[in-house]
Amino acid sequence: MNRWASTIFRHRWTVLLSTIALILIAGAWGSSVMDKLGAGGYSDPGSESVEVDRLVEQHFGRQSPDVVAVYTIPDDRTIDEVGDEVHRSLEAIDPVLLDRPVVTYWNTPVGAGFLRSEDGTKVLALVFAAGDEDARLAAFGDIAPHLTVPGVDTEITGFAALAAEINEQSQRDLVVAELLSLPVTLVVLVMVFGGLVAASLPVAVGLLSILGALASLRLISEFTDVNVFAVNIASLLGLGLAIDYGLFIVSRFREELARDGAAVESALTRTLGTAGRTVAFSALLLMCAFAGTLVFPQPVLKSLGFGAMSAVAVAATMSLTALPAALALVGHRIGKWSWRKDTFERGEARAQRFWGRVTGAVLRRPGAVAFGIVSVFVLVATPVFGVKFGDVDHTAFAPDSSARLGAETIATELPAANSGVLILGTGVDGAAPTPSALAKFRHAVSGIDGVTTVAVVGSKDGVVIMQARLSVPDRSQGAVAVVEQVRGLDTPEGMNVQIGGLTAITVDGVDAIIKWLPVMLAVMAAATLLLMLLAFGSIVLPIKAVAVAFLSLAATFGILTLVFYDGHFAGVLGVSQGPLPAGMVVLVIAVVFGLSTDYEVFLISRMVEARQAGATTEQAILVGATRTGRVVTAAATLLILVTGAFTLSELTPMRFIGMGMIIALALDATLVRMLLVPALVKLMGDVNWWGPAFLRKRATDGRPMSADRSADTIEDAARMAELEGEPPDRAVRTRS
Repeated sequence: MNRWASTIFRHRWTVLLSTIALILIAGAWGSSVMDKLGAGGYSDPGSESVEVDRLVEQHFGRQSPDVVAVYTIPDDRTIDEVGDEVHRSLEAIDPVLLDRPVVTYWNTPVGAGFLRSEDGTKVLALVFAAGDEDARLAAFGDIAPHLTVPGVDTEITGFAALAAEINEQSQRDLVVAELLSLPVTLVVLVMVFGGLVAASLPVAVGLLSILGALASLRLISEFTDVNVFAVNIASLLGLGLAIDYGLFIVSRFREELARDGAAVESALTRTLGTAGRTVAFSALLLMCAFAGTLVFPQPVLKSLGFGAMSAVAVAATMSLTALPAALALVGHRIGKWSWRKDTFERGEARAQRFWGRVTGAVLRRPGAVAFGIVSVFVLVATPVFGVKFGDVDHTAFAPDSSARLGAETIATELPAANSGVLILGTGVDGAAPTPSALAKFRHAVSGIDGVTTVAVVGSKDGVVIMQARLSVPDRSQGAVAVVEQVRGLDTPEGMNVQIGGLTAITVDGVDAIIKWLPVMLAVMAAATLLLMLLAFGSIVLPIKAVAVAFLSLAATFGILTLVFYDGHFAGVLGVSQGPLPAGMVVLVIAVVFGLSTDYEVFLISRMVEARQAGATTEQAILVGATRTGRVVTAAATLLILVTGAFTLSELTPMRFIGMGMIIALALDATLVRMLLVPALVKLMGDVNWWGPAFLRKRATDGRPMSADRSADTIEDAARMAELEGEPPDRAVRTRS
């Protein structure tokens, strides 16, 4: 980092201009990323249900429509008049987009009992799009306009409609989040730094990071499938982390400049050697946390991991290239356009006094503080043990959503139109199952609550396909219960049964997440332990960091469970009660765990820095807490403003992410980082710093801290100790 700082200072104009030019070119190229991204990838490719759907499509054609249109017959028109208008509109659909002609009440002989409500006021049209999952979802935008008829109330639902509405809403949420968060973030930074010049640098780096994240996703999409939702994650994380990293680096730069009127080059070198090194390590730690999502079989989760990792990498790169170059150019003018010359310094002094008093109180009663916080967190986390996971269904949408209204209409008035459960039956040695075995299994399925009829819909090449129609919507909790009961039935002798359909695909996807979630957690924990071990040279500190991160994670999900699963305050917050969306749970776990260890790194790195300078454990805690208290709190506040904008979304899963981030960041930046961690470090004493000699040497890069820098740090420790009432002679002895 020292060599890198020297290079940047000598070539600051070249580094700044070339970085900006490269990002602008990359951003222009990446602006077309939406055309390269898919909307599918939610299923487990290796699951039984996906295999059943593949075999059914191969032998009999697809049984589950991609889009369902629900037409309400007006009082002043007959059902046949509406049918003529509907078919004239459907004829305009490009045949290339369709796997087969649209199935409607008017063109099928079973329409009277299958595609029309009992009172005759509602009729359906079923659309089977052509191509793979991504192609079918992408075709929705071209098909949907031809499903509506002027003067006829039409509700469009189905998996493609739900996916399209989620994608459209999430893109609108992203625009709203960025438009709201950027100006508010700038205002907060102006308050933190006391001036516009210092505040604008992290925001500028954040904007560059958004462009870089889009370009990186565009590049990744050339090699693997990437879900469109990855853009939201990459953009918001890139913006939030770049601002956070910028806040840490700019704060440290101003701190170094203030030391005896330090020269710009030496201040920049010290900044990158401390805060810059920590940012680089933090980014690597976050990328390892998000790499845990790559263990899941669903492409959409891998996409979220790719998006998050690219955002972290770009944010760190911009913070270690363009930002230091800008600081080298600005130099002592960093405080320009401030309402007072010493605004930043006065704010830092007030913050250090406040956090000094708080930390001093913690150090006087570390056992009580640690026991109290851990007890509260464990109590708050207890609801997690009764939670269930699910997937995003129609209840995630706003009450007036067309996709939600259509699904509810089908559930209440046209339940026979649900895809239900596909049952694939085969016999022994390639033969078809016997009629008696089929009849016995059909009878068993018919007795399950929620099943209306069970019919054989095809038989070919020794394969029999049955369809159990349900009285509940596809992918709902009622449908999930039916799938689980069907799978729990005893299979008749001489017959093999496999279960498929939309609901079974959802069940298998959730099961895959539950199966691989411990592996993801193990990957994140192992990566964190290894990297922190190498960074700090201590064995105890990484173990404590991982344990505290999991504790914070448990408390966060305990609160989320109370709201989203148990329904407490769900009406006030405008969210739907039900099982937690498994995919969103994975994302929140990765983000919360990564950020928990991220803030831990910034705090512990200052403690280790003070310890290496000769401070005692208590003094190192005081220096770390007082020097990072303000900046960690500000960083968490800024990230809450950026990612918390998800809570404004009409989609329950987006609100789940937003509330999860707000809760986790609020807990982590206050109770955990500034109370629990200092208490635990105090209780463990000198054991904190224990580790093999070669690791301690590696952590310090084999070079002791310079004499003047060591003296400055010891002076900090002594001053903090005296501030908290520790005898001055002890502080002096420590410095000596």
